[in-house]
Amino acid sequence: MALATAPLSAFYLAWFALIPLWFLTVKSYQHINRFEEKPRIKSFIFNQKTWSAFSWGLGYHGLALFWITGIHPMTWMGVPWLASLLIAIFCWLFITLWGAVLVVTWSLIIRFFDSLKYRNIYFKNTLINACLRVIFGVAIWCLLESIWSQSPLWWTSLSYTQSPDNLAILQLSQFSGFSTVTSVIVAVNGFLAESIILLQRNKLKSKGINLCNWLKFNQYNYQSLTLFIIAIISLFSLHLMGFYLYEIPMSKSDSNAIEVGIIQGNIPNTIKLYPGGLQKAIQGYTNGYKTLADQGVDLIITPETALPFDWNYIVINSPFYSEILRQKVPVLLGAFGRENTSYTNSLFSVSAEGKILSRFDKVKLVPLGEYIPFENILGKIIERLSPLDSHLKAGNSNQIFKTPFGQAIVGICYESAFSQHFRRQAKMGGEFMITASNNAHYSEAMPAQHHAQDIIRTIETGKWMARATNTGYSAIVNPRGQTLWISDINSYQLHQGTIYRSDSQTLYVQWGDWLTKLLLISSIILLYLKIK
Repeated sequence: MALATAPLSAFYLAWFALIPLWFLTVKSYQHINRFEEKPRIKSFIFNQKTWSAFSWGLGYHGLALFWITGIHPMTWMGVPWLASLLIAIFCWLFITLWGAVLVVTWSLIIRFFDSLKYRNIYFKNTLINACLRVIFGVAIWCLLESIWSQSPLWWTSLSYTQSPDNLAILQLSQFSGFSTVTSVIVAVNGFLAESIILLQRNKLKSKGINLCNWLKFNQYNYQSLTLFIIAIISLFSLHLMGFYLYEIPMSKSDSNAIEVGIIQGNIPNTIKLYPGGLQKAIQGYTNGYKTLADQGVDLIITPETALPFDWNYIVINSPFYSEILRQKVPVLLGAFGRENTSYTNSLFSVSAEGKILSRFDKVKLVPLGEYIPFENILGKIIERLSPLDSHLKAGNSNQIFKTPFGQAIVGICYESAFSQHFRRQAKMGGEFMITASNNAHYSEAMPAQHHAQDIIRTIETGKWMARATNTGYSAIVNPRGQTLWISDINSYQLHQGTIYRSDSQTLYVQWGDWLTKLLLISSIILLYLKIK
């Protein structure tokens, strides 16, 4: 499953990579102690099935998120080499374990569900029970991903295994967000796994052939084939539906066009906060702004903390601000804001006259990178990783970001993983999407995954997107998830491209994640009928 994620993007692996987990979780369920009416809780939790789920979770999240170790070495921040290594390993293991807990929780709930007695005669049918288990399994996985996405640590939804290459299936996220794609992946894997489980049962039943066993053998063969056909039909029909949505023409009007200029400054973090790096940033972004302004763009976009100063310093001391007053082209500038005694990681909407039209403060701060969760405990163990002398403060979740060309939807770096963050702004009237990031301190796998996340966000909201990053990948993405331009990695680049404003809203923007709620209601009803 991890190999299905960017940058390898072998997305086809996701359509059967969940089968081993499903198979080991539900096959041949038996209580640990058959002489007890109910299994002991300890035996139910700590057994081979639990460790199998834990291992699968470690494998998926650990490999997919291994790029986190790229923060090492942090000697440029004054962190000793060995301490830097320990911090990198700690961060990687912590978020990997957090992801593995999701998988183990899913496994425990499914096994508990599977252990319930079948009081309703209809659910004693093997085929019906298998289909019911798939519905329940899909509902619980989507529920857990929804819960995990509300936590400060979130990145590895199963849905992002399909981005950026499987754009057909990603179109389904227009309906109910990323959970739509996750539900399809889990359902197809579930039906295939249940088909294999019945095939294994056939082998057991075929021992000692008599008329009764022969009839059961053929019954299980038929049911196994039925489940396999359901999986294949679901896989292909949903891809065809997605392809149909993908082919629907996008409305583009010259009156809604915005000619944007993107500056990718390519300032390595190792020098960014030192005099040489600061001078390089000021020079690179000032020259880039001048070049793009001369090309006649409508709006210039810079990455996260492109100029690592607070706004007042930029106004007084920076030639970048003088260039704005001279060229009179609006800019979205990544810099630091002030909030009482704290800083904010902000994107400033600056008018052609050099006035601040709006300011967006980053809402989803990076744990251990921009703040320390449970600082009273962890702060005594881990050196602060933030380069600032003061704490970064999170922005309000209900911010509205105005530009000279209408209201924009903004995501700053880590926020790209949080679907609700973009939906909220789209529902409040956002007409196009801007993401600003600095991925310089991670391995090259991270920018690829970050781009993949942003592609899903564009499809979910149905908005055009401009991505501005420090070292790559900057890009222009349309509402179908097509990348119309993407920058090279670790290079200074300027790009002029067109995005379009749109006031239309997808079903997901209007209704949110209604699919997970519907699956849960259906599961509760079926569960009631099963044990009634």
